Order: sequence, then structure tokens, then C-alpha cells
Amino acid sequence: MPNASEQIMASQQMSKSDTINLRKKHIGQACQLFYRSDPLKIVRGQGQYMFDEEGTRFLDCINNVAHVGHCHPEVVRAGAMQMATISTNNRFLHDELVQCAKNLTDKMPAELSVCFFVNSGSEANDLALRLARNYTRRQDVITLDHAYHGHLQSVMEISPYKFNQPGGEPKPEYVHVAPCPDIYGGQFTDKLYPNANLAALYAKPIEDICARQLANGQGVAAFIAESLQSCGGQILPPAGYFQAVYDAVHSAGGLCIADEVQVGFGRVGSHYWAFETQGVVPDIVSVAKPMGNGHPVGAVVTTPEIAQAFHATGVAYFNTYGGNPVSCAIANAVMRVIEQEQLQQNAQRLGEYLLRECNQLKQEFDCIGDVRGMGLFVGIELVSDRETRTPDTKTAHWVVDRMKQVHKVLVSSDGPNDNVIKLKPPMCFSLENADEFLLAFRECLTLHMQQLHAAHPDVAADNTNSVITTAADTLANKTKRFDREDRFIKSV
Repeated sequence: MPNASEQIMASQQMSKSDTINLRKKHIGQACQLFYRSDPLKIVRGQGQYMFDEEGTRFLDCINNVAHVGHCHPEVVRAGAMQMATISTNNRFLHDELVQCAKNLTDKMPAELSVCFFVNSGSEANDLALRLARNYTRRQDVITLDHAYHGHLQSVMEISPYKFNQPGGEPKPEYVHVAPCPDIYGGQFTDKLYPNANLAALYAKPIEDICARQLANGQGVAAFIAESLQSCGGQILPPAGYFQAVYDAVHSAGGLCIADEVQVGFGRVGSHYWAFETQGVVPDIVSVAKPMGNGHPVGAVVTTPEIAQAFHATGVAYFNTYGGNPVSCAIANAVMRVIEQEQLQQNAQRLGEYLLRECNQLKQEFDCIGDVRGMGLFVGIELVSDRETRTPDTKTAHWVVDRMKQVHKVLVSSDGPNDNVIKLKPPMCFSLENADEFLLAFRECLTLHMQQLHAAHPDVAADNTNSVITTAADTLANKTKRFDREDRFIKSV
């Protein structure tokens, strides 16, 4: 029986068609939706699940914003209590602000001990650039191909993911783009260079940029990179890459910025921050999305020296809402929940399981070219030819759509060719959730193989039949369990 607030919400809820029509009228067309041909109207969230206006439950495998789970009770309680007490700007003293700064810096290397609070990842990266340019007195920035760092003008300029699109603004001369360290489909691959030091090969273009800048008497202001590139296709740099790059940038007088907006706060499992997996210490770290579990809050963490140089300009930094008591109370609650519920450890355990099972699928299905990831940050690259590693964008789109329409599992695709199935679910993702994804994904791949076989009968029938039989056995073993869980979730 719905409570009073639920009844009020239901009576005020528009039909999906009315919502779409009102959106078309009043929301800019550049603001795109997931599943544009048949968009979802999500009205409620609970943990790792989202529900549409008809009460259909969807398993959320893509929402790295709801880091500790949609509507986590402790996070909701912390925000509501602080909202009911006071929410004001950060030029008044408040315990939540300083406690949030302490909580953040306690989890960073000792050198990174000073915080600036903002409202988003875009603001965080914009401020990180300001800090670097102020400290170095230089303008030039090195970024990676396919990188995305936000939607402000300053960070759009360093985001090839955006400016390389049709209609994108030209890259400024002071922005230098280095190859993305993608060892599967990038400039230097493990196939073409099987015995090479791939970290050194990918670091060399940045070393060359730094050398040219020094020869021109300019140096660089900063190198910025996502610690694990997300929009670029769930890319894990080869071991030693960031150390070589950081050394080159520092030798050119620049600072190194780690963008942890998508991969921080324990998502990689083995460490709290993804940059730690490479054994480096950045000069500046930007954090946001998972920090607020859906609430707009972010921060820039840096060294006392860089912060003091910013202060020495005499220009005060003031952000009305950055670091307000409500945002900081929510961020503090998120960090508490990560610790109390051991979500970092859960990410490591579940990540290892997902990678192992997805690699098993790779042995069965030729359309899987590569499986990579760390913790609850996994990419599955689909190809039409494993030997040539030809991207299969069409199949990736078909899989994303079928997972949503048939299995009620939400995944997305990304990468330069939009052929990488991305998994970055809320950190409360469970083993049962992983199995639900795997079961649905296997069905999609099996059906895809059947379609290929029907279109090309010369494909080896024995292999196809074997895969289909394995999928059928898996379905028989697991479907009943998921049916029971589905009924339970809908009854909550």
C-alpha cells in the first residue's frame, strides 16, 4: 500500500508522452538522452536498481554517479538533516566543510593536503587548470586523445572526445594531444609490438612534446589525464606509463593533474584512487561524481605550495555553493558508507569475478575482442573480426538495446568506435547482479551468433551449436532464481 507521499507523487506524475513533449518544447535539443529512440522515464531508485513509471525494475550497470547506491538511507538522512538545519555559502565556518576536507586528504598521499570545493567535475578540472597555469606561469596543456574532462569552455578545449566531433571547435594551439595508451586498439598494440615496452612507446610522444616546448623556450603548464580513461573505452594504461609521463612533464616544468571524476572513491577495488594503481603522486587531483552520490559536489586537492601560489595572486577564490554544508554532509556520508559497507573491497571481489567470467565468454564468442578493467570498471570490446580487431559498432548498439528491452539491464557503449560495452555500476553491486548481467549478456551473444550463422551458413556449425547448448544450460540453472529475485524486488 503506497504511503501518502507516494500517492501525491503518483497523482502529480505526467504520462511518459507528456514528459517527452514538454522536454522537446523546453529542453535544448543538444541535451541528449540515453536510449534516444525509446527513452526511459525513471521515477525511483533503490540501491543498484532503477524503476520506470510503470514500476519495471532495471538493473543499473552504468551509473557511477549513484556510487553507494541510489537513495542510500544514510546519505539521504545526512543531506535532509543538514538541509533542515542550515545551507549557506562557504565563507562561514562550518564543521562539515573542514571535516570533508580532512576525510578527503586523509585518503590522499601526504603531499596532497589542501582542498578547494566546487559543484561538479567540470568545475574541478577548470580550477585544476587555473592552479597549474598560475603556479607554472605557462599556458600549454598536454591531454590524451579521446579524453573527456567536462563541459566548460576551458575543459572542452582539452577534451578531444568533444572537439573532434563534427561541429566541434578547433583545438587551440596551446593544447597538445598525445595518443591514448590503448594497448588493444591504439597506435601501439600488444599484437603489433608483442615484446615492446608499451608504456615507454606511449610515453615517448609526450616526452617529444615536452622536448619541443623546452626547445621553444615555453615548457608546459600541465598534463591532465583520467587515471583510467572512461569515454575513451575503459582504457587501462600499461604499467609504468604514468611514471614515465610524470617524469617528462615535471622535467618541462609542468604539473600533473589526475582526473578521478569517474574512477575515484574505491571503484578500482585495489586502491581508493585509480592513480595509485600506477604508483604515482599527482600534483593536483580532481574529484566529483561519486563524491555526492548524485548530489552536485566536487573538489580539487593539491599541495600547500600550489595552493599558496594561488593565494599569493591576491585574487580570492569564492564559490557560492562549493563546499556548502549540505554538499559536505552528503560527501561525508558517502565516504562513511564506503568504509562501513566495505564497498571498495566489494568492488575488488566483484571486479575479479566479472573479469574472469567475461574472459570465459571471450573463449566462447569470437565477437568479444578484448576484456579489460579493474574493480567495478570493466570494458568489453566487440569486434567483427578478432584477427584484425575490427570494431563492431552495430553489434554493440544492438546489445545495449536488447539488454534494456529484453533483460531490463542497463549498459552503455563508448570508445572511439562506440563498440565497447561499459560496466561501472553502483558499488553495492552484488554477485547475483553480476550473474544477472552475465546471463543476459550471454543470451545476447548467443542470439547474435545464431543470426550470423543464419546469414552465413558456412560458419562452423559445431562450434555454434556448442555455444548455444552451453547458453541453454546456463539459462536453465539461473532463470528461476532471477524470477524469484525479481518478484521480491518489485514487492519491496
